[in-house]
Amino acid sequence: MIFSYIRADSHFHGVYEQLKVISAYAKKHDLVIEDEMVDQLSQNSRLSERDEAVRYMRQPEHMGGTLLIYDLWVLSSNIEDVVQMLSCLLKNGIETHLIKPSIVLNAQSDIIVAMGLVDQLRQTIQSVEKKVIGRPRGSRSSSKFDPYLEVIIGSLREGQSVSEIARVLDVSRSSLKDYIESRELKEVAMGSSFLENVDNAEASIIETIECPQVNEKE
Repeated sequence: MIFSYIRADSHFHGVYEQLKVISAYAKKHDLVIEDEMVDQLSQNSRLSERDEAVRYMRQPEHMGGTLLIYDLWVLSSNIEDVVQMLSCLLKNGIETHLIKPSIVLNAQSDIIVAMGLVDQLRQTIQSVEKKVIGRPRGSRSSSKFDPYLEVIIGSLREGQSVSEIARVLDVSRSSLKDYIESRELKEVAMGSSFLENVDNAEASIIETIECPQVNEKE
């Protein structure tokens, strides 16, 4: 089974950017996403507090499947939790496609690539911790339609009109139309976003690894 996981995190790219990129990737590679979870609740919570996300990852039908995520931080922005989740995904035969860095991880992957991704995340987290000012990139104000996000995208993929979706949800057509347009949900549903091609992605990840430095005494 091909499934995807999208997690809101105030310090990284927002849900809508993730959805657009994942949809475009699936379309480009002729992949049909059969299950999708948009996790609006976890934010920066530790894995021990994210029962719904853990339950989703451990569904029997996902074992041995293919997971699509935007980048490694989507699993968690805590290094310890990332290592645990990544280890369990590999143990359960789940192939993970990290779309932004153009990396596919499975049980046969070179360990240095996996460690490079983890170290890159470590560096990013350190950078984020140094500057958390203003509204994070990719973030948007919340909307009353956010809880219906997966239903709306699914309906758009099925070719339903805004009027039809509004009737099903029993909401204002004009308000729903504004929400869909502001979030570019038709583009998300159709997978029409532009994807960057990353050459020599694995080598690029390895190159970013930072080794400890010796503090020279004067």
